[in-house]
Amino acid sequence: MIMKITEFFRNLPKKQCKECGNEIEEQHECYGNTCNECLHVTEI
Repeated sequence: MIMKITEFFRNLPKKQCKECGNEIEEQHECYGNTCNECLHVTEI
């Protein structure tokens, strides 16, 4: 059976940080695979 494309994307696993393995909040403009904590990013 052929799956709808929306169902395919909905079933993809959550993105994980390559350094610590924590789940990454995905952003549409970002292809990175390291979380903000491992990158030492602080919010202003």
